[in-house]
Amino acid sequence: MVEDLADAISKLADMDPGVLSDSETIVALHRQLARLEAVATRATADWDAQQAWTADGARSGATWLMHRCHMPEAAARRRIRLGRELRHLPKTAAAWLAGDVEEGHVSMLAAHRSSVTAEVMARDEPLLVQLASELTSRAFNHALVYWHQLADPSGVEVDAAKLLADRRVSLAQTFLGAWSGDILLDPISGSIVSSALSRIEDDLFDADWRAARERLGKDPVAGDLSRTSMQRRADALVEMATRASTAPPEGKRPEPLFSVVVDLPTVTGRLCELAERTPVTPGSLVPWLDRAWIERIVFEGPSRVIDVGVQRRLFSGATRRAVEVRDRECYHDLCDVPAHRCEVDHIAPHAWGGSTEQDNGRMACGFHNRLRSRPAQGP
Repeated sequence: MVEDLADAISKLADMDPGVLSDSETIVALHRQLARLEAVATRATADWDAQQAWTADGARSGATWLMHRCHMPEAAARRRIRLGRELRHLPKTAAAWLAGDVEEGHVSMLAAHRSSVTAEVMARDEPLLVQLASELTSRAFNHALVYWHQLADPSGVEVDAAKLLADRRVSLAQTFLGAWSGDILLDPISGSIVSSALSRIEDDLFDADWRAARERLGKDPVAGDLSRTSMQRRADALVEMATRASTAPPEGKRPEPLFSVVVDLPTVTGRLCELAERTPVTPGSLVPWLDRAWIERIVFEGPSRVIDVGVQRRLFSGATRRAVEVRDRECYHDLCDVPAHRCEVDHIAPHAWGGSTEQDNGRMACGFHNRLRSRPAQGP
């Protein structure tokens, strides 16, 4: 039987790649790859349970896989562990074997199953598997996080508190005098730091772009800029420290330092996440309530924010903020660039009489904002 599979794969491998490169075939190939991974994972877990590896003198199934299949240790252990979890997730196993979900979805489901959530997951598994088959990996992860908050409300608060307790920053000088470091922050603290770095990094990018344009006499590409993105981010960190050192002690602190979107039932939804769509627990917000400004965004219905300023050419102020909070990322279904890095695009172009108001606006990254202006794309 495995020989038949090998023959079929050999036939595909011998084909001209161009024959297999249309979009429908790519989807079909990945679907079959997911099915094969499911078969291999389930079989590996059964093989491990029988301890067949003892016949070769291996210490464990993972050790045997490392040497015989040349797998990294972490991958070998993950394969066996995931196969064991499939015994408790029959709907998930069936969907994976059918190619409706892939290993990443299965790993996420298994990660959210615990002794506390097992009973609720057994009840909700059909719905969760359906979501896994319909949503992107990122969107499914969001749905799972919210499901976990409802399934184990006290447990997720404990986990959030542990994330905060585990925060760390290490910065050490190497023997050559350079500095090397590592950082781990909870979601809210990380959002504050990342947002500040990104704002400075954007300023540095604009400066690099203008300098390159002046030098070349035309719009530059990334390779024409004087710094790489990683170098700009490093310089942004130094600039952030410089600004902190030069700020007057009595100066006013900028607020809010982060944005969080919460629905009324959280404070029958459920919605409690940072502006960049990282879900957080309600309890993790409590320490910030006495030192943060509350930005109230009023939704009229499920997707409309009450806004102002319809006569402007560009979306700015409250109007931009309304679209930003509503969309939170690029409108294109194959893009997830966060809203703060996007422009607000007129759905009906302004040149055609389109108004600058929320209903005619959508967040668009620079690429997709330009893409629609090409003749082949249309409005």
